[in-house]
Amino acid sequence: MFKPALLLALMLAGGTASAADPVTEAMQKAYAPYRVALYKTGNNAKDDARQAVARAQQGWRQIATQFGAQPPAPYDRDPAFASSLAEVSQVYAKAATEIDQDQLSAAHNTLERAREVMADMRHRNQVIIYSDHMNAYHTQMEVVMEGGAKTLAGPNGVLELTAQVGALDYLAAKLKSEAAAENLKNEEFLSLNKAVGQSVADLKAALFAQDADKVKAAIGKLKGPYSKLFAKFG
Repeated sequence: MFKPALLLALMLAGGTASAADPVTEAMQKAYAPYRVALYKTGNNAKDDARQAVARAQQGWRQIATQFGAQPPAPYDRDPAFASSLAEVSQVYAKAATEIDQDQLSAAHNTLERAREVMADMRHRNQVIIYSDHMNAYHTQMEVVMEGGAKTLAGPNGVLELTAQVGALDYLAAKLKSEAAAENLKNEEFLSLNKAVGQSVADLKAALFAQDADKVKAAIGKLKGPYSKLFAKFG
């Protein structure tokens, strides 16, 4: 799970554009097969997951070869840059082994760490891109999904959970307001983005109705729309 300071920074950051430095651009390119790998391990698609991890490994090796010894700004003064590159490589290697052993759930959890390491690399160097807004939403979504039922059953449960979903609603709006201009003209992006927003709206409606069963059902429907948006555009 992402650090609270990073989540807060992303919630407050507005109007930030994708960075144009060569390292971040290369990381974004290599991130595409990583997203597929995360999605496919989450859906128990072994062959697709193995292929996606292999492509992610290849992209990451190219980054390490090109920039590992002497990264350009803003990463040039980051003392942890090389160790972060190595950690992501280790994550991919471990996930690949787990996939080969039919441990796709474990591989999915292993791959989550790569997302955290890459986000921390950018955060250390004051770089914020669209993926970071996706990550911030994901962090708050996990708070709601993993603790929502317990929160609901506690004192002032509906009010407490409504506050948590309010933060999720804010972050969902960021997924559109911070999107690249070309994506705002892309019908697939708009459709997937709308589905994420609708999943949060449905949860809010259930909370406002104070219907515990509907709240629990709506919580269970948060992950699917997010996963589809993340896999293609996150």
